[in-house]
Amino acid sequence: MTIPAITDTSDISATLRRVFGYPAFRPHQREIIEGVLAGDDAFVLMPTGGGKSLCYQIPALHRNGVAVVVSPLISLMKDQVDALRANGVAAAFYNSALGSEEARRVLARLHGRELDLLYISPERLLSGGFLERLREIDIALFAIDEAHCVSQWGHDFRREYAQLGLLRTEFPQVPLVALTATADAQTREDIVRVLGLQKAKHYITGFDRPNIRYTVLEKHKPFDQLMHFLDARRGQAGIVYALSRKRVEELSEKLRDKGLRAAAYHAGLPGEQRQSAQEAFLRDEVQMVVATVAFGMGIDKPNVRFVVHYDLPKNIEGFYQETGRAGRDGLPSDALLLHGAQDIATARRFIDAVDNPEQRRIESHKLNAMVGLAESVTCRRRVLLNYFGERLGDDCGNCDVCLDPPAQFDATLDAQKALSCVYRVGQRFGVGHVVDVLRGSDNERIRSLSHQSLSTYGVGSDKSEQEWTSILRQLIHHGYLTQDIANYSVLQLTEAARPLLRGEQSLRLAKPRIHEQLKKKRPKLDAGTGGYDESLFDQLRALRKRLADEQGVPPYIVFGDATLAQMARDKPLDEGALLAVVGVGQHKLEKYGRDFLDAIGDYCLSNGESGVAMEPPLRDTWLAYQEGLDLDAIASRRGLPLTQAADHLLRLIELGQPVLAERVIAVKKYQLIDAALARLGESAAWEHLRGALPAFVADHEIFLVRAGR
Repeated sequence: MTIPAITDTSDISATLRRVFGYPAFRPHQREIIEGVLAGDDAFVLMPTGGGKSLCYQIPALHRNGVAVVVSPLISLMKDQVDALRANGVAAAFYNSALGSEEARRVLARLHGRELDLLYISPERLLSGGFLERLREIDIALFAIDEAHCVSQWGHDFRREYAQLGLLRTEFPQVPLVALTATADAQTREDIVRVLGLQKAKHYITGFDRPNIRYTVLEKHKPFDQLMHFLDARRGQAGIVYALSRKRVEELSEKLRDKGLRAAAYHAGLPGEQRQSAQEAFLRDEVQMVVATVAFGMGIDKPNVRFVVHYDLPKNIEGFYQETGRAGRDGLPSDALLLHGAQDIATARRFIDAVDNPEQRRIESHKLNAMVGLAESVTCRRRVLLNYFGERLGDDCGNCDVCLDPPAQFDATLDAQKALSCVYRVGQRFGVGHVVDVLRGSDNERIRSLSHQSLSTYGVGSDKSEQEWTSILRQLIHHGYLTQDIANYSVLQLTEAARPLLRGEQSLRLAKPRIHEQLKKKRPKLDAGTGGYDESLFDQLRALRKRLADEQGVPPYIVFGDATLAQMARDKPLDEGALLAVVGVGQHKLEKYGRDFLDAIGDYCLSNGESGVAMEPPLRDTWLAYQEGLDLDAIASRRGLPLTQAADHLLRLIELGQPVLAERVIAVKKYQLIDAALARLGESAAWEHLRGALPAFVADHEIFLVRAGR
């Protein structure tokens, strides 16, 4: 089944429900979609799992022509296309992974106007006369996924992406949508400039992923720390990131020796081995992948429950994007970061090897910010979001610092010293120099600048370098200071610093803590599913795996964990109730509905739920009734005589099931029987009741009406 092209732009909510199985739009989605439908360009920044794809997929089904989606990785294209096809959408990808015959078929479908969406790599889009092909057909829109790849300020800059600004000049009337989950202010400006999106509407929904718990531990026997973490997550899917290929291979081997299903992935492995590891992970055949950062951008697996960084990442953008691969389905997930001094030194060596001095400067700033996050003694989420320019109203309550708060102290005077020092050095220096001035360091740079003459020189000699660095980082995290990445990471005062400097407000900060240990248990978060029957969930997951294997697709293409969790909570027993489950659209209902309804029904019967603790034949009659069939249709469906089908319904009534006689027998007959019972009384003798009704009213129909009153 293929969803037909839709030209009526008014019913996008119906498309959301019918095709994708979602009951309502998330924040900003409707506004973005309506803007694109009207022909507007858009810059969309949403967190991973926030619903970016729908912002161009739904317009693709409502606008004339094909939506061309530029994507950086073959695996990412395949996942997106598989998911769309599973929902009945006409989608394809065109990249180097296709054989010549398959590539010709895709192009034939493109020119035959049979596609709603075409996913393509930037190299293929811009080469071989492909743009000329596009001029021959109607284009609904262009979507640039992972748009941060266009920016030299981004953590994943790709030169071929920087050429995509050509689309705006070559197709000026076609809406252009740029989408990313990871972009600081400088990167956002670069995306707009490179792609020619000066007239685009900007939609920034925020970076927060409240379902992810962030935990940071200083390394102390890191493998033991990792095993302690994994012991509580047996059977859950996860990713473990390590900095080097050698460490990836060592870790994966040690994990397998511990009996865990772990696969290695890094760019130095043969392509077939990498593909095999990725496929095994997607199909739930291995529990985790141990990988370098080469793994992940193409992973659309929604049920990743944890991400571990065994080594310190080089920048916050990478950390955010990689941890964002956990919990895409909105269910509770974990991000663990292990870090040590050696990690920082190793990362600095990588940066020192970069030839371009400007790029070295950018990467050095980003590493310093990552170290600041790792060493922070304030809410991790507050630090993380502040980096992207987003302020958190209250501490998150779902990170290691919030759950095990460090000791606090009155930092008003120290903050005034630090802020004053930033001002006295002209707001032209970074953290390290300000700390040196505060502590009264005697070095050549301070003497050459005559900063030993400043009033703030040496006012903080009573504190260590670590303490002042912590204070300055906390002042950044709380918004009293900013770091200008485009200007050598210098510290600058914000307006918020004025009342603090004037003594009009006080400030408490956290004392730096070297050793971190969680003391509180993880709260059970409600991610929209609430409590659910875990035993049923496991059975549904096994069914999903079987169906996925039969079709040669990853299990999440059938249904995601969040959908199975809601099924295990609500236990739908008919198609209407199943269609109300988030993630169940019309196409998937038709394809998988009967299998899942049977599994849920069997489970409820075997566990005696709702009073239906009986043999499967009675359950099948109940399910037929739930579909809205009348008595004749139930008997026909079940291959039973009318009297036996009626007997099943009577037994269901006795067991407390809500069987309504008026739904299964003819209206006229029901009215006659009901009137006779009202006139004679429900306790009337059978012969009197039978004699008061015409012969065409069957005995079993009388029994049903009387039992249901």
